[in-house]
Amino acid sequence: MKKLILTMAILGASLLSAEAQEKTRTPLFEDEKIVIWNNDKAPHSNGLTGEAYEASKHRLVNTTEAVMYIYHADKAKATGQSVVICPGGGYGKLSMDQEGYLMAQWLAKNGITGVVLEYRLPNGHKEVPLEDAVEAIRIVRKKAKKWGLDSAKVGIMGFSAGGHLAASASNIPAVEDRPNYSILFYPVLTAGDFNTHKGSFRNLLGKKHTEAEADEWAMDKIASEQTPPTILILSDDDTTVPAAGSALYYAALRYHGVKAAMYVFPEGGHGWGNYDRFSYQKEWQHLLLRWLSELK
Repeated sequence: MKKLILTMAILGASLLSAEAQEKTRTPLFEDEKIVIWNNDKAPHSNGLTGEAYEASKHRLVNTTEAVMYIYHADKAKATGQSVVICPGGGYGKLSMDQEGYLMAQWLAKNGITGVVLEYRLPNGHKEVPLEDAVEAIRIVRKKAKKWGLDSAKVGIMGFSAGGHLAASASNIPAVEDRPNYSILFYPVLTAGDFNTHKGSFRNLLGKKHTEAEADEWAMDKIASEQTPPTILILSDDDTTVPAAGSALYYAALRYHGVKAAMYVFPEGGHGWGNYDRFSYQKEWQHLLLRWLSELK
């Protein structure tokens, strides 16, 4: 009997330990944190319940509230610019390190305030991530004076599916709620069979979405002259999100007279973000900072 009780106690402790570990969040080292809203207070819910947790280190799932992590610009280098950062993850998780806080810290060191957005994953509710991104932009503009920022220099950055969110925020909301510029890394943009990431569209629109519904969220089809200046940065050998999608979006932007730039590196694949292991890291960093410095 004693052995049975001991065994049950150990098993129970192990289960509690596993649950605690599942709910543990890796620190993001932010300067400031703002909770925007949760499913109860936001305009729409994604239908998820409970708390967000890490499926693996820095891979966040089950997001039920929108949160901003702010990394203030180095005052000695401050440009007045800020960037809301949308991590990728196929609209099924959020990659919070190389596409989140590591990018924000790098921006801050270069005089640009970085704001990592932990957005609510759509779970088939297409409007949810976008309303989080739009509200984050509004908050940054409201806080601009307090944070030493220019409210007319609020940009958005996104990676992969986060790039689709950033592009959506640049094309769908009322013009006054859009960012002033858009930075897209290996983004999901188009809905065609050969140039998209089908998993992202399934997570955004639901498994049974129609082709017409997908076209409504295909950025190359909805770009206009009111889309803000945009830079695209990606790899030619990306087999997850083909480079052709970015090329189509770039062509649409130029057709509408939008200031745009696109840099395609010969290799690197997908998902490198601000990891040091990407062999063209210094090159894209130089190109992006130059592009940002030349914005008017």
